[in-house]
Amino acid sequence: MKSSPGARSWIAAGVRHEVLSRVLPALRHDMVAPVSVVRMALLTLRRQLQAEPVDGAACLERVALLDDQFGELTQRVRGLRDWDLTPTGEGVARTELVRECVELLRPAFDLHGVALQVDESLQEQADEAPLPHGGALRYLLLGALCYLNDSGHGPRCIRITAREPQSVLLFIGPREGSADGPDGAVNPAPRRLAIDAVALQNLADDLGYEVAVDDAGLRLGLMPR
Repeated sequence: MKSSPGARSWIAAGVRHEVLSRVLPALRHDMVAPVSVVRMALLTLRRQLQAEPVDGAACLERVALLDDQFGELTQRVRGLRDWDLTPTGEGVARTELVRECVELLRPAFDLHGVALQVDESLQEQADEAPLPHGGALRYLLLGALCYLNDSGHGPRCIRITAREPQSVLLFIGPREGSADGPDGAVNPAPRRLAIDAVALQNLADDLGYEVAVDDAGLRLGLMPR
């Protein structure tokens, strides 16, 4: 029996949930970091206010730090909207998309000896036009990176490059200088919910993007079909 369109949408939603669950530790760390700074700043400010005489300049400096960290925390909370697949979602530049996704996955990948390498063609450009539907693109690229990670074993390198204005290419190969594996690398147990080629294709189809997979890696189209 063939799956219905509704069933395929549920499958794609499951893939998005799996992708989000993998980056939640990094998102949680980014949210907690300003809170830790705020707690320390409040403790210091309390001590400064209890001192005799009160150092007004030092207190103002601490208040400025608190204001800065509250602004950072507010920005990161608002950034959670980026994970909503809304028709009016904000666009994102290709270089920024790659940077965000690499930063979210690098800690977990490094732990298992998987390096993420971004080609010079994807370095930040000031005049780069944003691509539409940044939320969908974020799920798509993260899903592709997770697919390459799940499809191999042992130390390896995933390289992200570009040859066309509105696409990215992802290649996987051995990690240089790590024939025996990097120090501290752990070979992960097989995932019960591994993202395979079928899951990635289902995600791309549901989001409305093109993905082409081969033995060397894959190509992601970053404009809706």
